[in-house]
Amino acid sequence: MNYSIGIDIGGTNTCFGLVNENAEIIFQREIKTKNFPEIEDYLTELVKQIKDLISHCPEPENILGVGIGAPNGNYYKGTIELAPNLPFKGIIPIKNMLEMLLLNEGWNLKVTITNDANAAGIGEMIYGAAKGVNDFIMITLGTGVGSAIVSNGKMIYGHDGFAGEVGHTIVEIDGRECGCGRKGCLETYSSATGIRRTALSLLKQDNSPSILREIEEKDINGYTICEAARKNDALALKCIDLTARMLAIGVANAVAVTSPKKIIFSGGLSKAGDLLLTPFKAYLEENLYPVFRGKIEVELSALEENNTAILGAAALNY
Repeated sequence: MNYSIGIDIGGTNTCFGLVNENAEIIFQREIKTKNFPEIEDYLTELVKQIKDLISHCPEPENILGVGIGAPNGNYYKGTIELAPNLPFKGIIPIKNMLEMLLLNEGWNLKVTITNDANAAGIGEMIYGAAKGVNDFIMITLGTGVGSAIVSNGKMIYGHDGFAGEVGHTIVEIDGRECGCGRKGCLETYSSATGIRRTALSLLKQDNSPSILREIEEKDINGYTICEAARKNDALALKCIDLTARMLAIGVANAVAVTSPKKIIFSGGLSKAGDLLLTPFKAYLEENLYPVFRGKIEVELSALEENNTAILGAAALNY
């Protein structure tokens, strides 16, 4: 049986999985990405984790390679380029660097990289909610807002490998500063970090009572905001509403360009479920170009958390 190693590099965590050809994750684990501000230290840890995965493989000689999904991962060049949510900056030739480090450890493994959201999209297309769907948009709501666009059954990479960045479409002119260097990007409002920014801003502007005032500022995040909203906390519900509205505007613009059959959400903030999706659907219909109204299905990922991108990254080797 053949095996593949799938790695999902996120702004907060990096998740690893050893996957067999039946799409079963044999072994998986994760590390904190932010614990490694220097790329050299991060790659050293990456090699350590890959070796651990190999040690759990029943037939290590049948490992086809390492697939990576990463923010601003370039499928064509094998690089991570100017990723705003990663601790290491600049243009990183991660494919070549990692292949060399693995070779030094005695493992001649091919490394393939793509955008993290593209990896999630591939996983969803092969194994999940987009199976059999030729036109869809995958949105990952994590530290940032990632996206993958599949049209006519093919991932859209564009001429340079960076197509499909819905999270970096501008939804507010002269809005919040984004890690990419621009202002008003969707991910500054509708990511896990974006909803936290909304909550902190509202807590300063609005003096009304809120459960969130009882939480230390460092502990205010997507989870605690959603938990407060489930208890009908007015300020938390306002956070969710703004997050959903901005998300709907960004997605409506993407729909006008790509005409998808489905919108699929994954990532930590998607755990809010109907709390987020109900207002999102209403705002989406309101903002859609009329010919698209009533045609688009909105779903959560059909795969377990973290598994989507791991499976998609692993599939790069097949």
